[in-house]
Amino acid sequence: MTNDIFIFAEQRNDKLHPAALQIVTPAKALAEKTGGQVVACVIGDAIDNAATAIDKAGVERIITISDPSLAMYSALRYRTALTAAVQKVDPKVTLLPATFMGRDLSPRVAVRTKAALATDVIELQINDGGALDVVRPIYNGKATCHVTLPADRPAIASVRPNTFAAPSGAGGAQREALSFEPASGDERIDVKEIAKTGGDIKDVTEADIIVSGGRALKNEDNFKILFDLAKELDAAVGASRAACDAGYQPHTRQVGLTGKTVTPKLYFAFGISGAIQHMAGMRGSKVIVAVNTDPEAPMFRVADYGIVADLFKVVPLLTAEIKKLER
Repeated sequence: MTNDIFIFAEQRNDKLHPAALQIVTPAKALAEKTGGQVVACVIGDAIDNAATAIDKAGVERIITISDPSLAMYSALRYRTALTAAVQKVDPKVTLLPATFMGRDLSPRVAVRTKAALATDVIELQINDGGALDVVRPIYNGKATCHVTLPADRPAIASVRPNTFAAPSGAGGAQREALSFEPASGDERIDVKEIAKTGGDIKDVTEADIIVSGGRALKNEDNFKILFDLAKELDAAVGASRAACDAGYQPHTRQVGLTGKTVTPKLYFAFGISGAIQHMAGMRGSKVIVAVNTDPEAPMFRVADYGIVADLFKVVPLLTAEIKKLER
């Protein structure tokens, strides 16, 4: 086992996922402690732009695995490719972003590399005994759990998106192409198409800014004002369970305990009272802005900024002011 820190640089359509850049920051900190290098792996078909992007983040070495069969994400093929890269580098720690892809891959690769696994971590460090210490949220963010992985085994951790800031570097990393050798059984899953729910609208789990609405929007048509604001902010549109159950928005946009957990840099809660189930899904947001006519709404207790007002007046005004800034 080497002292290197290995990261999975997730890309989609040759565009590096923002969370992949973010995990370079903890990887560098770990590498300083172990004395190893930060090694990134990019998997796909046409991946030159993604490899260049991770290079600029300041990694020391890049392994690319390019093959037409890897053009679209397949759990089995990507598992095989990533496992091969991990086994080649034999790193002390492997980091993946805790995205849909990272959550899917991390346990599969851990099994095949006989590594200890921690998921959705928010803090990482190498302790004095050389083991990986991590902190991860539990009970929907109400508490955190401190976990120490065995020092004599390789460690794998998926890192919650938007926990770390993306670094910058000079580039010039050593690059190495690794051929893809499919494993027996990989053909069991053949991906024909990857369809995005909501068309070109961002998914709430991948957005830096989320504009969410609750039952106070009253109907589906009124959500248009949130989509207008989201367009100006390059944001995703989310909704509370009450709004989704009422048919105002599809459940694919639901944020909360029974929906999706999000950790954006900025979260707008319009007309959302702040039921505990909803706050369980967005309490990891960096900055929370709440707008509600009820001054006693629980959402105001966790909000960084609050406006006691009618959302139908605030949202258009906010959209207009942002348009002015863009001129």
